[in-house]
Amino acid sequence: MTNSILSLFTPKEPKFCALLKQMAEVSAEAAILLLDCVKNVDYEKVVEIAKQIKVYEKKGDNTLITIFDELNSTFITPFDREDIHDLANRLDDVMDFINSCAKKIMLFRPKHLPESALKLAQLIDNASDIVLNAITQLSNIKKNAKNISRLVNELHDIENNADEVYEEFLSDLFANEKDSIEVVKLKDILHELEKATDATEDVGKIIKTIIVKYA
Repeated sequence: MTNSILSLFTPKEPKFCALLKQMAEVSAEAAILLLDCVKNVDYEKVVEIAKQIKVYEKKGDNTLITIFDELNSTFITPFDREDIHDLANRLDDVMDFINSCAKKIMLFRPKHLPESALKLAQLIDNASDIVLNAITQLSNIKKNAKNISRLVNELHDIENNADEVYEEFLSDLFANEKDSIEVVKLKDILHELEKATDATEDVGKIIKTIIVKYA
């Protein structure tokens, strides 16, 4: 463990919790926009939303860089450096998948998006809110450990639900969609949505590791 007995006597930098919260806030805001993107049938509006999401993605990248810079220059961190590093990376993955999905909707211009896409986007929105809630409470991990653990378990449930939605979508797609180009488009778009829910569960697993070590 990076933080040795010296950490008992040395003040820990609180900035990491604030920076991680910033990344979670970016993903939560982008998830709302993604839900809008999936619902929208106006292509010009889709393009506008995709551009807005890209702005959030860049904000997340900048915060990620700041976290890595701070890890290199900070003596005592609130949690293991590896855990902070991994958590920041997984939060960045969530944002990247949201951005990638919006971009593919914009570029592929599918004839329509199935109900499964809306269900997955809603699950991403829910998961992003839960991630933000959990990370916000990390600054007082001993007090909030039980509640954070409950939130992390919710992320696992959401990911399981997303898997079921995606599997049902694939079954229906290959059974009923006759246009092979549309098959490729829709499969790729919904796969990105499903991967975003996987990434939120990965965030939860890292948070759970932190709880085991520090709560």
